[in-house]
Amino acid sequence: MSAAPIFERLALIGVGLIGSSIAHAARAAGVVRAIAASARSGATRRRVAELGIVDQVSETNAAAVAGADLVIVCVPVGQCGAVAAEIGAHLKPGATVSDVGSVKGSVLKDMTPHLPAGVHFVPAHPVAGTEHSGPDAGFAELFVNRWCILTPPENADPQAVERLAAFWRALGTNVDTMSAEHHDLVLAITSHVPHLIAYSIVGTADDLETVTRSEVMKFSAGGFRDFTRIASSHPEMWRDICIANRDRLLEEIDRYSKNLGSMRKIVGAADSAALEKLFAEARAARQRWLDGEFES
Repeated sequence: MSAAPIFERLALIGVGLIGSSIAHAARAAGVVRAIAASARSGATRRRVAELGIVDQVSETNAAAVAGADLVIVCVPVGQCGAVAAEIGAHLKPGATVSDVGSVKGSVLKDMTPHLPAGVHFVPAHPVAGTEHSGPDAGFAELFVNRWCILTPPENADPQAVERLAAFWRALGTNVDTMSAEHHDLVLAITSHVPHLIAYSIVGTADDLETVTRSEVMKFSAGGFRDFTRIASSHPEMWRDICIANRDRLLEEIDRYSKNLGSMRKIVGAADSAALEKLFAEARAARQRWLDGEFES
């Protein structure tokens, strides 16, 4: 429990998995006095009100941000610019505006022109989630021992950045700061490419004519189930991520395709020594990452 609220009033634009989890976690940690929220769907707004996870549910984004000193935009990255245009004129002077998107370069580009002077814009990415979506999917512990990456612009107020960092630390995250460009490169290889591969593997398995769909899941080992779990993620969100980070994503797809092509040649040649060497090097690399998991 926080000793005192970090922000008086939090406004959440979008209340899916991440937005609802922020509401649960912020209330549990006592880091805000009041929470307002909005959602584009009337059904979602009604469900959020039924769940009682916020203090006020507004029909419009503009109404939700009124009086808020922290606004977190929790919508697919492709919608962030339009949301900023809608709320810009209604933001409280001195408020901090942030987001939760998995791509930061496009968010900076799309949102910045619509935010007035005197408002602190500090994009953020809590690296946490599940394959579930909607307000019922949220829970307070989602962010515990996860990372939240802040990508403030060069002219950001250091005090505003630290205040937002304190908010996320209070929700249980470890906080790191980097440029938007570097964030998008890191996430392309650690998250975006793996999601594309998962979607591709599911599609490949679904297209097989000699293996029934029931057999795919019935006889799948843990690797198939665990890796393809992320293919259950929200289609609209991942559509926007791939488009927004397409340049970095294309670079990493090309790199992955080259490596996969090399592996195909080794398998085709039945080169057992090369295969074992490849697997051993990959295993050792992963262990090094795990051993240094929280190193900067």
